Amino acid sequence: MRHSEPVEPGSHPVDLGQTTEERLRREVEDLRRQLRERDAASGAAEHGPVGKVWHPSGWTIFAICLGLTVLIAGAFIAGYIPLTQRRAVVETEARQQEQALPRVEVIEVSRSSQKSDLVLPGNIQAFTEAPILARADGYIKRRMADIGDRVRAGQPLAEIDAPELDEQLRQAKANLQQAQAALDQAQANFAQGKANLTLAKVTAERWSRLASRGVVSRQENDQYQAQYQSQDASVQALEKAIAAQRSNIGAAEANVARLNELLSYRVVKAPFDGVVTLRNVDVGALVNAGNTLLFRVAQNGTLRTYVTVPESNANAVRTGQLATLTVASLPNRHFTGSVARTANSLDPSTRTLLVEVQVPNPDGALLPGMYAQVDLSSTRTNVPILVPGDALIVRAQGTLVALVRPDHTIHLQKIDVGRDYGDKLEIVGGLQEGDTIILNAGDVAREGVKVNPVPRSETRKSAK
Repeated sequence: MRHSEPVEPGSHPVDLGQTTEERLRREVEDLRRQLRERDAASGAAEHGPVGKVWHPSGWTIFAICLGLTVLIAGAFIAGYIPLTQRRAVVETEARQQEQALPRVEVIEVSRSSQKSDLVLPGNIQAFTEAPILARADGYIKRRMADIGDRVRAGQPLAEIDAPELDEQLRQAKANLQQAQAALDQAQANFAQGKANLTLAKVTAERWSRLASRGVVSRQENDQYQAQYQSQDASVQALEKAIAAQRSNIGAAEANVARLNELLSYRVVKAPFDGVVTLRNVDVGALVNAGNTLLFRVAQNGTLRTYVTVPESNANAVRTGQLATLTVASLPNRHFTGSVARTANSLDPSTRTLLVEVQVPNPDGALLPGMYAQVDLSSTRTNVPILVPGDALIVRAQGTLVALVRPDHTIHLQKIDVGRDYGDKLEIVGGLQEGDTIILNAGDVAREGVKVNPVPRSETRKSAK
């Protein structure tokens, strides 16, 4: 059984037994009806009689503009705030993603200097150096030079007392006189033989005519003919004896000249202009020809400097190339020379090229035996890439570097190494100028791994 509540005038009775949905639907319809009636009443009040035009007031226009402004501002705020929040979220996610990637220090490779720096140690030696040995046996009679003396070519250095040579020279001269006397005797015998030959010839002719007439016997004629032939042979022998004596005289004269030359060696002379770098004897010392070292003379107007160039730099050195020398004892001076010659062959034990640099030394500031630094720098046309030494990765497949691609992934690039400067290396193949490589890659260096590259300058600033 349903119960009904009292209903106010103008309203519908409410049935307690109806469903909630029906009650709500009825209330909504009542509200709609009331709104329509209210709108109709307000419209009639505002417009008044039919045919009158409505004009809004200033306050109405201001209110409308204010409402539109508030509406636009609200719409802008409602759209900008979510956009800002979304952007912050995206940046936070990107930052977190970057922080999650391995952070590596990178550099952009560049080319080396056009000047090829090549400084190597060298040994300075005299241009010409000769040991002076004794050429005569005897004792040092006088010494006229000592170490450090500058000498001229032909200047006497010492005098040797050699009495035995004097006796040998007198004997040789006596032998020459004896040979001359023997020649004179041979010539006299030759003259006598020619006279005997003439007499034998006349006699033989006379007996030959007599024998043809039958005046003398043939036996006697044959005897005189044989004597003539024997005398002719004797004359020829005397001619040979004269030639032999002349040869003996020539030998004796040569022996005398030899001894005179040896006597001239008693005075030891400088072979060229230079400096005496060694004096090995003093007055009274016994010297033997060809065995005793007396002096050593060096020519230091121009010096030779020998440098051993490594195989990797051998092609950079050429004849005529300028070179600059510095020595530790003269720190503020530089000496200019040139490459005179090279060995054109590498030493198989050291794989180095021997280079000779000639350096003018007019004031004698450089001394033979000095240790010098030789600068053989030159200008290169094909300048190689220069990378730090700690960027290299040595693995089973060869020498590599970790190259960072534009998408921040790693590529292990094989390279060809040129000259090694210790902390830096020249790369002659495998890299291009402007490539980005990783320093101290370590375990991060794997093909295709994505990384977060940080330039070296930024890492240093952050460290400071």
